[in-house]
Amino acid sequence: MTPNKEDYLKMVYELGETTKKVTNKQLVSGLKVSAASVSEMITKLLKEGYVGHIPYKGIHLTEEGLQKASALVRKHRLWEVFLVNNLGYAWNEVHQEAEVLEHVTSIELTRHLDKYLDFPTVCPHGGMIPAEKEVVHEKFLSTLVDKEIYDVVKIKRVADEKELLDYLASLDVNIGDRYKIIDIGAYEGPITLEAEGKQLVVSYKAATNIFIESV
Repeated sequence: MTPNKEDYLKMVYELGETTKKVTNKQLVSGLKVSAASVSEMITKLLKEGYVGHIPYKGIHLTEEGLQKASALVRKHRLWEVFLVNNLGYAWNEVHQEAEVLEHVTSIELTRHLDKYLDFPTVCPHGGMIPAEKEVVHEKFLSTLVDKEIYDVVKIKRVADEKELLDYLASLDVNIGDRYKIIDIGAYEGPITLEAEGKQLVVSYKAATNIFIESV
């Protein structure tokens, strides 16, 4: 399978995971390609049995497509762990590097990398790292926008998107941080968090991609 096809399958997974349908428009935005390129590639993936399509609802991965996407996610997230733990990368710096490495990593190298890292189960962004031949199923978590004022939450996972990660890094937000929600702006306004006497304001858009559990 070509790296381009792999990118499409992984993007369909990242946008819809195992339950949501994904639109061509979302793929155009996520992959930063033209609408014509998306239509052409989806037609190929449909013929090869990696995706299915329901008119007016969107695209989803077939079982075979999910297996392929899971294997790629596994490689990507293992490299992210390696880069953070062994080469001193920050969590917002590893995505692009892992995007390159995932396409040139053999199954055997993946096994050795997994063993070297002592079989990690989550990546630096809190995402599940599936075992070999395991399908990736993220644990259902609420997002920050689902909570209410005065709730205390712990950040468990964030979407693996470069702009979001850079934004959170600028706010010094990390996986495992605990915050109390002290204000929620009206009409999808920002959410104000507090921890140890310090406050920070998170945009609504970012909050929709911050997955938390109640404390």
